[in-house]
Amino acid sequence: MHKFSFSQFQQNSVQIQYLEVQSFELNIYLVKLTVDGVTGFVYDKHDNIMRFHSSQHIRDSFVTCNVAKAVMIHDSPYEEMIGNPPKSNEAMAMPFSMTQPY
Repeated sequence: MHKFSFSQFQQNSVQIQYLEVQSFELNIYLVKLTVDGVTGFVYDKHDNIMRFHSSQHIRDSFVTCNVAKAVMIHDSPYEEMIGNPPKSNEAMAMPFSMTQPY
């Protein structure tokens, strides 16, 4: 999987075909992008996968980009712990608005 450097999106108007926000517990969000047919996660300047701490942080970070489609996927380990059946292999993707201001 490709590694996108966050710095390439800060000042540039990049065409992003698909932006996927992966939401985890404790307000941790990871962003996976598809740009020019290449898919990968966004990495920080220390070559670590970049963590975003709010949905607005993501919107602000990609404000200069043109995003064709954005979705959010929430993954929770607690379904089975509270008596729900095991989750499906298919993740549910909800539309994610990149519109400012939110």
